[in-house]
Amino acid sequence: MELKIRDTFNKELPSDTNTNNTRRKVFEAMYSYVNPKVPSHPKLIHASVEMAKAIGLDKNDTDSEDFLTIFSGSELYPKTESYAMAYAGHQFGNWAGQLGDGRAINLFEVLHNKKRWALQLKGAGETPYSRQGDGLAVLRSSIREYLCSEAMYHLGVPTTRALSLMLSGDEVLRDIIYDGNAAYEKGAIVCRVAPTFIRFGNFELFAARNDYKNLKKLTDYTIKYFYPELGKPSKETYIKFFKQVAVKTLDMIIHWQRVGFVHGVMNTDNMSILGLTIDYGPYGWLEGFDFVWTPNTTDRQNKRYRYGNQPNIGLWNLLQLANALYPLVEEAEAFESVLNQYKIDFDTKSLNMMRSKLGLTIEDKNDAKLIETLEDCLLLSETDMTMFFRLLSNHNKDDGQEGLKKIEASFYILEEIVGDVAQKWKDWFTAYDQRLQLETLTDKERCANMNLVNPKYVLRNYMAQLAIEQADKGDYSLINELFDLLKKPYNEQPKNQKWFAKRPDWARHKVGCSMLSCSS
Repeated sequence: MELKIRDTFNKELPSDTNTNNTRRKVFEAMYSYVNPKVPSHPKLIHASVEMAKAIGLDKNDTDSEDFLTIFSGSELYPKTESYAMAYAGHQFGNWAGQLGDGRAINLFEVLHNKKRWALQLKGAGETPYSRQGDGLAVLRSSIREYLCSEAMYHLGVPTTRALSLMLSGDEVLRDIIYDGNAAYEKGAIVCRVAPTFIRFGNFELFAARNDYKNLKKLTDYTIKYFYPELGKPSKETYIKFFKQVAVKTLDMIIHWQRVGFVHGVMNTDNMSILGLTIDYGPYGWLEGFDFVWTPNTTDRQNKRYRYGNQPNIGLWNLLQLANALYPLVEEAEAFESVLNQYKIDFDTKSLNMMRSKLGLTIEDKNDAKLIETLEDCLLLSETDMTMFFRLLSNHNKDDGQEGLKKIEASFYILEEIVGDVAQKWKDWFTAYDQRLQLETLTDKERCANMNLVNPKYVLRNYMAQLAIEQADKGDYSLINELFDLLKKPYNEQPKNQKWFAKRPDWARHKVGCSMLSCSS
């Protein structure tokens, strides 16, 4: 197994001078060198051959002993040094100070086909940033991260990727819903892959400490390798950099809204500087369409990170990044202009995204009202978001009120669609039918377009939970099945029709299917 190692982060940026793996505050450094904990009996559960090819490996490599050894953390790849990154962040709106990679250890960077990839292990042991944690991860959360990161990629959502999922052979103690009933679970390790894992919080750390020298080093490094088109460092370049991050962040969130994904923990330390979905913890997809739903038990009371609030949180997090970058520019107006543009762009991009979901290619001044009325209808009773939009593609221009019948399977309780509720739906379908008369596409063409943006299959929490329960018994077949299913989420896949279904009743309140904690 041969990789083209091209390390930059731990070669060009300052390291922690203390090499002891002890919990501590780390100053004037971007990272601390630390080795993964050697697992007792590592075992490969699944590897993404597609991701392996992206970094220069093939199927023979993923089946090799070297692959198992390196990506379980048993040994380091020759002539590389592993490390944990230092960063800070705002958690649930409050400043949390230094955080850092508490359970992630970066292995190396690979350059393949002119693309740079950073690889890190999640769950590979404690680091100087682990605080009270053990730095390990359990099979339950590792399956969720492994499947979801690859599922999101194939949905067309900007995301980090996953290369491999392994058992460590060790037991890990976790309190799954923080109720005082901790229990041992199987330990696991995921290899995560991204061009870089730099977060908003990396910049916040140095700004909060008035360490502007290292703030500039980090910013210049990030621009050099990930935004080189912006040119040499200058005040103007830093503003352009912030603008690009804002655009990428908004685009990512628009994609979340499009597919009904809720991140669950949009802390600034979980915000990628490349606008990638990062840190898959208590995430979830909307089952019933609901603006106030969050999958995170920790957020149950305030619902800060609810589905409908994700665009606002993106803006709030960008404000924190602007505050961190301000010392490099010392001109507030330029940052404020970018943030104001984010608000304008959100309105435009959100409207266009919803138009695409409805198969509308021509802009009409009344589209916003049509969409608002639809959202009101979706909230009248529990309506499965994924199924509704997918079934809506079958609507024909002359269906009118009869279009209601084609989306009946998306209602959780069909008996509720009577009286005023049914009439509001019929009125909306009448309005939708009238709106479609403005379109030039045929029904078949519109259906094809809608099926490119409205997925048929998403990783519903109950699906992941079923895979977790089987894997706990040593059966990994469902992981394989779901992995393959989710590689083609927009395809009909008739043989997998069973997964095009509403959440079953047994999963409504089951732990792992409705609400999830940050316990991993």
